[in-house]
Amino acid sequence: MQRVQLDKDIRPLSEFRANVASFIKEVQKTKRPLVITQHGKSAAVMLDVAEYEALVEKIELLTDIQIAETQLNKGKGVSHEKARDQILEK
Repeated sequence: MQRVQLDKDIRPLSEFRANVASFIKEVQKTKRPLVITQHGKSAAVMLDVAEYEALVEKIELLTDIQIAETQLNKGKGVSHEKARDQILEK
């Protein structure tokens, strides 16, 4: 995902409402998120669907890695040789 460009990708809700279709096209074209503000404070972020799905996949992978590291630190890991033997037995 592209990084937010502060001078281009932060827009007030009133401007978003008036130009929804053009903002959707912009997000799809640039692949950058659009931050929508309300009363001068960030309120929402709009993402391209493919960028959102890629972000979710990355989060899921990082979560799996974190779980595996926790299990290994608790001694719940299996050596490579033992895993290979278990697979080859089946």
